[in-house]
Amino acid sequence: MNDTVKKIRILKDKIKEISQKDISIMEVCGTHTMSVARFAIKSLLPDNINVISGPGCPVCVTSGTDIETALTMARDESKIVCTFGDMIKVPSQGDNLGNYKNVKIVYSPLDSLKIAKDNPDKEVVMLGIGFETTAPLIACAIKAAKQMALPNFSVISMHKTVPIAMGAILSDKDAKIDALILPGHVSAITGRKYFDFIKDYETSGVISGFEALDIMECIYLLVDLYNNEKLDVINNYSRIVSEHGNKLAMDTMYDVFETCDSGWRGIGTIPDSGLEIKDEYAAFNARKKFGINVSEVLDPPGCRCGEILMAKAKPSDCGLFGKNCTPANPVGPCMVSSEGTCAAFYKYQ
Repeated sequence: MNDTVKKIRILKDKIKEISQKDISIMEVCGTHTMSVARFAIKSLLPDNINVISGPGCPVCVTSGTDIETALTMARDESKIVCTFGDMIKVPSQGDNLGNYKNVKIVYSPLDSLKIAKDNPDKEVVMLGIGFETTAPLIACAIKAAKQMALPNFSVISMHKTVPIAMGAILSDKDAKIDALILPGHVSAITGRKYFDFIKDYETSGVISGFEALDIMECIYLLVDLYNNEKLDVINNYSRIVSEHGNKLAMDTMYDVFETCDSGWRGIGTIPDSGLEIKDEYAAFNARKKFGINVSEVLDPPGCRCGEILMAKAKPSDCGLFGKNCTPANPVGPCMVSSEGTCAAFYKYQ
């Protein structure tokens, strides 16, 4: 038995020993969702500790209307649409981006600039998906495009920020969240202090890494805080996350973007939770450049992704789960993304 396994077993016993109350812990990071399932964390915990997934998967919370907006661009063969791979199979009204040859998967937003430079006769549209982790990278690409005077590059910003959405969930009495496993990747950019606001909702949080030991340590700290009726935001991922985060990345993000209202799948419009491209960079705003106007797209009938993202239902509560909706034939985004709650539940549980 290696040292890590020994430590996990010790934490398992300690958590059981100190656990005095029922507690619901939400993890708000898609990678944590996958890790919790992969390492069977829930099987290590007493029954009174409920670990649930929140809206931490950026693909999952992208609204059907935004997906249809992306498809509108893809259906125009005069354009090349660049996207991260998770978006390829997200369904919208029987269609997805994977059906179009002019859709290219990129691993960095800067790759889309090279595509635009190499294809001057095509309009290249980058899909801006993600939270504070990826938004600074898209901002860098937009700034670089302006410096290069690249006329055939633009971005559809579907970016969202974490705090406002978390506030909306913590304000929802039906959600019943007692503590939060805070996102490691986002926190690496934002810093620990970014999440101090959750104490205003009488909730504690711990920033966690993604290994089994990280998550078990995080749960131990949260249970201890909750039992002792203390509020705190703890950084338990100090090997990556600092107190104030990456100031350059955050400054770059807000140099290019400003807050706006944004639609979250299954949740609805949350004021000031999105990021729109500032007027200074309007030439690279695909929504304005092409006058995109897409009618609202509702979630597929029977799909409960919205309730699952809000911790009001489990994947197994959905009548489509594992039947009409599988990774090979997904109905909702929670089954598409590798970080989606339904995909994790299907694969590991």
